[in-house]
Amino acid sequence: MNPYSRRDLLKMMGAGLGTLGLASALGAEDLLGPGMPPAGGGRVDPLAPKAGSIKPRAKRLIHLFMNGGPSHVDTFDHKPALTKYAGQRPPAVNLGTERQTFNLFPSPFAFKPRGKSGIEISDLFPQVSECADDLCVIRSMHTDIPNHEPGLLMMCTGSSLPIRPAYGSWLLYGLGSENRNLPGFVVLCPGQPGVVGPQLWGNSFLPGVYQGCHVVNKGIDPGNVISHLRNPALSRQAQREQLDLLQSLNEQHLAARAGDPALEARIRSMELAFGMQTEASEAFDLSKETQSTRDAYGQGDFNDGCILARRLVERGVRVVQLHYDAKENWDSHESIEHHAGCAKRVDQPIAALLKDLKARGMLEDTLVLWGGEFGRTPTAEGKSTGRDHNHYGFTVWMAGGGVKGGMTYGATDEFGFTAVENRMHVHDLHATMLHLMGLDHERLTYRYSGRDFRLTDVHGKVAHAIIA
Repeated sequence: MNPYSRRDLLKMMGAGLGTLGLASALGAEDLLGPGMPPAGGGRVDPLAPKAGSIKPRAKRLIHLFMNGGPSHVDTFDHKPALTKYAGQRPPAVNLGTERQTFNLFPSPFAFKPRGKSGIEISDLFPQVSECADDLCVIRSMHTDIPNHEPGLLMMCTGSSLPIRPAYGSWLLYGLGSENRNLPGFVVLCPGQPGVVGPQLWGNSFLPGVYQGCHVVNKGIDPGNVISHLRNPALSRQAQREQLDLLQSLNEQHLAARAGDPALEARIRSMELAFGMQTEASEAFDLSKETQSTRDAYGQGDFNDGCILARRLVERGVRVVQLHYDAKENWDSHESIEHHAGCAKRVDQPIAALLKDLKARGMLEDTLVLWGGEFGRTPTAEGKSTGRDHNHYGFTVWMAGGGVKGGMTYGATDEFGFTAVENRMHVHDLHATMLHLMGLDHERLTYRYSGRDFRLTDVHGKVAHAIIA
């Protein structure tokens, strides 16, 4: 009599197919990342630092995410034609956006040339303007949909649907982490963003070790920056002994399952949590900064977030994304004067961050990205003085990390509605970011569900003109 039941047979067949499908997990590059050296016991360490396929210009990335959609024509893209043709509606602005708009509306904020480069920046950013010669202002961005949810997802994951890994997860997958006691991808936001949320930093189909770690940067207590991190019952030595035993059992469990990515992630998360008990508390302890540094950054959640971003990348964190806020944002439908408060909140700490990185010799290999998910229309929304969402053309800027400073790239039309020169889609921005970090966006792939996926999907061109 056959000792195996039909259930046993199906189970063995499933395990066999899983072994074939995951065979590369024990040594191949496609599943756990290119160029990873083996860890103890012959296993591949999915977070070991790795070299990309291109000489990197940047080692780390800080994304200053102005969620809500800042208006480019009121910040970094001066359009005198808005004043010349104020109150008119030329055919060039008869484009559909989220809401109905009316006539051209000039910016209430004055622009002037800044720095030796003469980049025109509005009075909304007097302190960031002092760093004009370090900025590469990209005025020809465009994206697919003028709604917050798909716009946020596109900027963070390269897809307008919540089904793809965040760019930070891709960077961890491709480059690993330089600090084993801190997460490699940290998202700072004073609460959970009211729009979309965790999908903006999720790992999706990438192994769980590449998941972003969301930290609430509001009223930070360095002893409890992440909930339930400390063990109140056991000493550190006792925890180490307990964890060694548990991890030994987990390794045996993993060995019998041909490299289960979910189990790999759980094993790694336990080690990370143990290491973070000491290092995270130190990294998030802003009292260790000098008073002059604290004064330079100013006070507030975003101000503290900028200091934390520098402290984290200084300690080997690969990617830090800092959200403007969880609920408040740049979504100025009613009045563009709302931008004045938004800019005042971020101007000082952003300028302090750029100057601080530069003074420490870190700006040259730290890529800083500023921008939102889209821009805003040059036309007024309804009878208000607000502006609607604009996905046809908007502005972001980058600094450090191998980009040319003191330059502008691309342009919108004379009214600032549509990108017309050196058009740069979000896919192109991601391709350029990966290139600066040492990764070829076409080669950074992950096989899932029968096809090779990548951050830029089947799109993306590197903007070589902005690379120093």
